[in-house]
Amino acid sequence: WSLEERLSAIIDCGHLDEAAINEYCRNIGLYPHHIQQWKKDLVTPPSNKTVKSDSKQLKQEIKQLQKELNRKDKALAETAALLVLKKKADALWGFNEDD
Repeated sequence: WSLEERLSAIIDCGHLDEAAINEYCRNIGLYPHHIQQWKKDLVTPPSNKTVKSDSKQLKQEIKQLQKELNRKDKALAETAALLVLKKKADALWGFNEDD
């Protein structure tokens, strides 16, 4: 079941008594303990292990993106320097593209 479907089932069962929850679960092909477990999963925060692994993954992604940005900045600076040198050389030797 997707997260949206689980949340919908939890909301649908929120105002029902136990007998009505059992009937609802039979109609959609679930067991009532699934709804109870989904409620617990929704209320309890993720474990520290999950948060740490997500944090570590995000830090690695940030580091990789920073490296890529630095590489692109260096390439841009090099291109700008070559363009300036070309313009200076053209001015010194009088090279014109129309010639």
